[in-house]
Amino acid sequence: MLNLNFTPFPVIHTERLVLREITDEDLPEVFFQRSDPQMMKYVDRAPARSLEDAAEFLGRLKAALLANEGITWGITLKDEPKLIGNIGIWRIEKEHHRAEIGYALHPGHQSKGYASEALKAILHYGFHTMKLHSMEANVNPDNAASIKLLERNNFIREAYFKENYFFDGKYLDSAIYSLLNHS
Repeated sequence: MLNLNFTPFPVIHTERLVLREITDEDLPEVFFQRSDPQMMKYVDRAPARSLEDAAEFLGRLKAALLANEGITWGITLKDEPKLIGNIGIWRIEKEHHRAEIGYALHPGHQSKGYASEALKAILHYGFHTMKLHSMEANVNPDNAASIKLLERNNFIREAYFKENYFFDGKYLDSAIYSLLNHS
């Protein structure tokens, strides 16, 4: 079984990014990320309607972190502390050494390789520091950009579930992509 401890918070530096803890000072950006129609298009959750909604979401991230049940990093550019996205590892199955990943990137920063750079760093952390054996992503099948990102990073589609998720009055499909640690 995995023995995880995310204290102190692991800040990760890449060539162009800093992956850091999301704090209360980031609440305006968290609200934007959780309310912007373009960023929420494939999230299949109700968007934040207020700063209080965003604070509740941030509270859930902090609770998971404190319980060592999940970790979410804010994505920033090296020379700019403002959040441009987030990436996280959650739904950790300690007994199976498996977890789910997820990510979101501000529309103005997409198609610049930032998501791939952040994903590579998180995969390295998950496989080498956390000692995970596999990581999965649950993707809305219409999210072509996310699927391309996963496939470019060697994820394979493990499953396709028809109408397994009910949101906004509709049954939606889910695609599960995964990557095994072979190092």
